[in-house]
Amino acid sequence: MLKAVILIGGPQKGTRFRPLSLDTPKPLFPIAGLPLIQHHIAACAKLQECKEILIIGSYTTTQLAQFVNDMQKEYHVIIRYLQEFTPLGTGGGLYHFRDQIRAGNPSAFFLLNGDVCAAFPLKELWTFHEERPSALVTIMGTEATRQQSIYYGCMVREASTKAVTHYVEKPNTYVSTLINCGVYVCSLQVFQTMAEAFQRKQDGFYSANGQNSPHPGYMSWEQDVLAPLAGTNKLYAMQVTNWWSQVKTAGSAIYANRHYLELHRPKQPATPPCHILPDVFLHPTATVDSTAVIGPNVSIGAGVTIKAGVRIKESIVLNNATIHEHALVMYSVVGQDASVGEWSRVEGTPSDPDPNKPFAKMDNQPLFNSDGRLNPSITILGAGVVVPAETILLNSIVLPHKHLTRSFKHEIIL
Repeated sequence: MLKAVILIGGPQKGTRFRPLSLDTPKPLFPIAGLPLIQHHIAACAKLQECKEILIIGSYTTTQLAQFVNDMQKEYHVIIRYLQEFTPLGTGGGLYHFRDQIRAGNPSAFFLLNGDVCAAFPLKELWTFHEERPSALVTIMGTEATRQQSIYYGCMVREASTKAVTHYVEKPNTYVSTLINCGVYVCSLQVFQTMAEAFQRKQDGFYSANGQNSPHPGYMSWEQDVLAPLAGTNKLYAMQVTNWWSQVKTAGSAIYANRHYLELHRPKQPATPPCHILPDVFLHPTATVDSTAVIGPNVSIGAGVTIKAGVRIKESIVLNNATIHEHALVMYSVVGQDASVGEWSRVEGTPSDPDPNKPFAKMDNQPLFNSDGRLNPSITILGAGVVVPAETILLNSIVLPHKHLTRSFKHEIIL
């Protein structure tokens, strides 16, 4: 038997995802028509050996209860949400709920970060792990560019055995182009290593009288567990060439949307309601005028209304939004219940990886550059935003429930 654990953090994280995370918890943000972590759940549920999926985070139980209920019915696997009593870091929550993970004595468990998107090759990862009897943890790794690798966990591994000899989380200087994907297989014995790390944390907390130290249960999986395991022949890495990306910003959601649509080609209706340029996810309850042109790489949520002559590409339109006649939406996220007036133009700038650089990943840039100006990025309309007719909105972010009165370029509308 196997289990899976998905780490989703809490509302105090994901600040770069605002304003989209103001009304929808980031793990439930729809990408390619499914909540972000549903892609993880679907990948785990495909493995017959996986009998239970535990979601660990510090969101309130009420925020996830309905989602967990829906997922259990859809995938016929035990799914539970375990709420941390306080944010405990990437390792603290895992250690805190160790008894729930060990219950039933699974032979191993998958550990997945909730903010990564990938074609999850879990079967191959598990097989790789099983072939190495000394492995406590096997990391899924991928190649990054030399310049970008320092923003991730970097690993050096032995060429023949694939054992990780050195691991550094977000190093200051170049270490290696092999980076951690945030997807793991762990043996239950890893909790003994975590117990030692936990003890070190406790000792440090109490010897410093709690000064300058987070909660004593706070633990970083990467720094307190993986880094010490490197070089002990207990940490291994399987390198994959499949697509992989993190979702840190709204721009990375648009990029992930494109790849998930390609991975899980949505079944198009026999007679599409309008002109569709694949790949497009269209919710069955959306109302689309036959003269609209949608695609490529667009997701349309439930209850959306798209009127005559509308053009949408490279965008995500959330539930119950309305796009009025002849409006254009490109490289944008339109929030739920938002309204885009007729003949309006809502446009952002794609922040895709450099196509000329092999292994390039998303540059999750800060909102502002060194001059204090807004970096060009996708346009975001928060929930309930109203864009009047004949308005241009370019590279801008609009917070929820604003009623715009004019055009904006390169601005955050508070």
